[in-house]
Amino acid sequence: MKSFIIKDAKSEAAKIRIRAANAMNSNQVFQKAQQIVDDVAKRGDDAVSDYTRKLDGVHLKSPTVTRKEIEEAYTNVSNQQIRSIKLMRDRLRKTETSLLKRLFKEIKTASDGIITRRYVKPLQSVGCYIPGGKARYPSTVVMCVVPAKIAKVRRIVAASPPLKDGSIDPLTLVAADICGVDEFYKMGGAQGIAALALGTSTIERVSKIVGPGGVFATLAKILVSRNVSVDMVAGPTELLVYADSTSPSKLVALDIISQAEHGYETFCGLVTTSKRMAAEVSNDIEQLIRKGNINREEIVRKSLNENGFVAVAKDQSAAIAFANELAPEHLEILSTNARSISKRVTSAGLTLVGKYTPSSASDYCLGSNHVLPTMGLARSRSSLSVIDFLKVMNTVESSKGALSRVHWAIKEITSAEGLSNHYEAVKERLKGI
Repeated sequence: MKSFIIKDAKSEAAKIRIRAANAMNSNQVFQKAQQIVDDVAKRGDDAVSDYTRKLDGVHLKSPTVTRKEIEEAYTNVSNQQIRSIKLMRDRLRKTETSLLKRLFKEIKTASDGIITRRYVKPLQSVGCYIPGGKARYPSTVVMCVVPAKIAKVRRIVAASPPLKDGSIDPLTLVAADICGVDEFYKMGGAQGIAALALGTSTIERVSKIVGPGGVFATLAKILVSRNVSVDMVAGPTELLVYADSTSPSKLVALDIISQAEHGYETFCGLVTTSKRMAAEVSNDIEQLIRKGNINREEIVRKSLNENGFVAVAKDQSAAIAFANELAPEHLEILSTNARSISKRVTSAGLTLVGKYTPSSASDYCLGSNHVLPTMGLARSRSSLSVIDFLKVMNTVESSKGALSRVHWAIKEITSAEGLSNHYEAVKERLKGI
């Protein structure tokens, strides 16, 4: 892990962002993603099938998950696993329902003969991308599908890379069934995103794509955003832990390792006001890895060697400034006065407050959503929520009298902008006044 003293929060955060974005900014990777998207646009199902064979090593007769496969999946999961999925669903459902209740109210404004109305309606369809690769993510099914279901989206589609035997992880299928997915397709990466966005003979295009993913899926979301709405850049994952001299160093180390195991592109780090804490956390991480009793050791080690860091700030304000400049996906605050410090955070996808709120728990059962903005986008948005599955509808209605009272202003502005025909359309309606 890299260590440094924070001299300038903005420049140090920028350096980390540049390192983390290297894989995303590779011309070769970007061009490959573009090639796949373009090919799916031209050849549809055939292109999806070809890339699934080339990239995933799987030959499929059909990408569609059948009802029989879902029923078989139930026989390969335990009752405790099903209970866990339902607990996650219910916790998240409660959070999202509370938010929805505040949104489903028409806002009507009547003034001087003009009536405006604003209200929300659900999207007609959504595609939920569920990552695969080096891990399986039934939890992501819950995070994507539950808010869509609460919003009353009519058609919910899921897509995920198949396993080597051509199947989908059983618990992922069970989670999809429990949460209410209408269609499930065996396809991942850029080809899966492109098929959801553009449609094929088998797959009807969706109105919006949500969900996290690796480099190719993320780049594909950026590329297809010209054709379909997307939620955000959500991946690879990020964690910043803020700790002071009182924080338990082993917990900090374990939290960093827990996020680093997601993949090689993950970035995880510590910002602290204590040089002693910085040294202890670095030592704890090395000791935990050296003992060789952690899972996914190769991924953790490579992730931390390439993207891990420990930053020492001169004081609390400098540490918070660094966190806000970095705008991490997850920000843990493990220090005294954690709640008051959290109120000074302006840019984080999710802020986790206190010793008993690890990011690993928020990934599952705390009622928060783990689909979060990465690559610094936490400066402008937060987690996936029911809001992402709604659109604000606007109507305006004007009387003849109301239009006549503002026509002079319309004339002035349209003249200034050189759009005189705009005013002629108004003028014609007011003849005789």
